[in-house]
Amino acid sequence: MNLEFLSEFFQESPWVATATVALLAVAGALIVYRIGRAVLLRATARVPLLHSVIRSSSSAAGAALPLAALQVVWTAAPDTLRWITNVRHVNGLLLIAALTWLAIRAVRGVALGVLARHPVEAEDNLHARRIHTQATVLSRTAMVVIFIAGTSMALMTFPGARQLGASLLASAGVVGLVVGIAARPVFSNLISGLQLALAQPIRLDDVLIVKGEWGRVAEITGTYVVLKLWDERQLIVPLQWFIENPFENWTRSSSQILGTVMLYLDYAMPVEPLRQEADRVVKAAPEWDGRVFAVQVTDTTERAMQVRILVSAANAGKAFDLRCRVREQMLAFVAREYPQYLPQVRGISTEPPAQAAAAGSLASG
Repeated sequence: MNLEFLSEFFQESPWVATATVALLAVAGALIVYRIGRAVLLRATARVPLLHSVIRSSSSAAGAALPLAALQVVWTAAPDTLRWITNVRHVNGLLLIAALTWLAIRAVRGVALGVLARHPVEAEDNLHARRIHTQATVLSRTAMVVIFIAGTSMALMTFPGARQLGASLLASAGVVGLVVGIAARPVFSNLISGLQLALAQPIRLDDVLIVKGEWGRVAEITGTYVVLKLWDERQLIVPLQWFIENPFENWTRSSSQILGTVMLYLDYAMPVEPLRQEADRVVKAAPEWDGRVFAVQVTDTTERAMQVRILVSAANAGKAFDLRCRVREQMLAFVAREYPQYLPQVRGISTEPPAQAAAAGSLASG
């Protein structure tokens, strides 16, 4: 009796019956999503990488599962239903978009899980910065590829797009040349991003000198690098520039760095007291890492001698602060203890000593 009623119901109101089944399918998919999300989050609590993937892709999965259930219902519905072809097409497009979103969010979850396992807050964070750079660049490249693939799949669902594709393939030589020339900057930056991720001439938080500007790598995108300069400005540099041009990387193999302080003093200045005071100042400075310290006379000019104080620090920021501290305290020491040995301009008189003494007495009188 019930089967006969259902059969009559489907025959008399096919759209109402199909819509009812569709609603039941969506409700079932949402129930499966809720239960599955809770189970997976609990099961992967001790696996940070998988846990990050589940958390990141859960919202996209919540959209993809009901659309997949609806697609099954529309596919099973009779072809005689009015507008069923259009409904299938629209639902298919939405499902492709949801699956593309799900794949992108899953890649992002993998990247976030990798980044969480390698924090950069440590003092010696060279390995962590290397992992961060690779994960960031490769994940964004994968996201771009997934987005292009999803867009292509969506376009291929249109008959007109398939015909256009066949026409383009017939003239692939000319079209490929034009598209290649137009998209050259995009693909060159994409390839440069892969080269940077694998070879890693730069990493996140590296200290670079680019076009005479000192800054840290704040962000690496799929097409450009953001340098945060010392005065809070931001320098935007295309990825391809780093492949084609030389630049300085102060933290390529280590964040440790040497710094110099130059003092210009009179020839008569004794170096040993200067060395002892510099030793005291450097050892008391919290920025010094204890590796390198030296005081040497490195050059002479026609008016003064050049004294170089060489110090080391854990990173470029501390090295700059250390240099400023040493320079300030050493200048204060010389001005306080040996003011007569600051750089002087001497004049040599060509007059005989007696005439010079007489001229001096007249001037004083």
